[in-house]
Amino acid sequence: MSRPEANFLNIRFWLLPSLLPLALFMLPLAVIILSPKAQARTFKNAYISFEMLDTWKCNLEQTEWVCRAEDPQEAKEAVIILTAKEKGTTDSFPLYENHMNNPITTTTKTGTSLTSTVVYKAQQQRYNDQVWLDGIHRDSEVQNYFTRYVATIKDQIAILVTFTVHNKFYAKHSGHFANTIKSLRVIASKDLLSRPDLGPVRGAGETLGAGIGQAMPADLLAADDVGADGKKGILKNEALMGIGLLLLAVLAYLGLKYYQKNKR
Repeated sequence: MSRPEANFLNIRFWLLPSLLPLALFMLPLAVIILSPKAQARTFKNAYISFEMLDTWKCNLEQTEWVCRAEDPQEAKEAVIILTAKEKGTTDSFPLYENHMNNPITTTTKTGTSLTSTVVYKAQQQRYNDQVWLDGIHRDSEVQNYFTRYVATIKDQIAILVTFTVHNKFYAKHSGHFANTIKSLRVIASKDLLSRPDLGPVRGAGETLGAGIGQAMPADLLAADDVGADGKKGILKNEALMGIGLLLLAVLAYLGLKYYQKNKR
């Protein structure tokens, strides 16, 4: 008599090719239900381009670009802000790294002073053949928000892109933020500094990111505004997980039925 373990392994491996057509049939449905909305909109200005959700849009506010969801409620949860300046004496990767690896003190639009907590120290990452410094702080630009700083220097241009999201909605937005970061491309032309008509770039004597705080939208969620919306986000994630488990259970049930039918 063969061992039970061997019989089980034989059944399991016999089932794999039998379940493959069914799995291929069910997979697109699972992807549609469980996957976040595909990124389809490309933003481009005089010095950078990237992809973002097609439900987001970007507007120029003085020298900073502010990108948010078009849905009013979702727009309060997260924001992308980008800025650029002419390279000066304070612009170098070592200086940026030292700044990003220590608590940052900023003053908000309302005059409140914030000192951040370093969540993820800056590391050099390569996105589309360009080296960027990438790090995360909490409570640096807005209280109760994470901000991911992604900075680079190319030729005579220094660029900073910030991704700010409320603590309660980090899981919701971190995926499409990661895709946006991977799509970053520096497209600044050699004559950008001599062509002010190509786009707003801050001067060499200014600090990179100096205008981020003032460009931060005033209607972002406060700590006491999250309650119900945060719970909705959690419930939505739990519902998606439930659907995924249900699909797996259906696949297992149908596979068992298929096996029992063919065994007779």
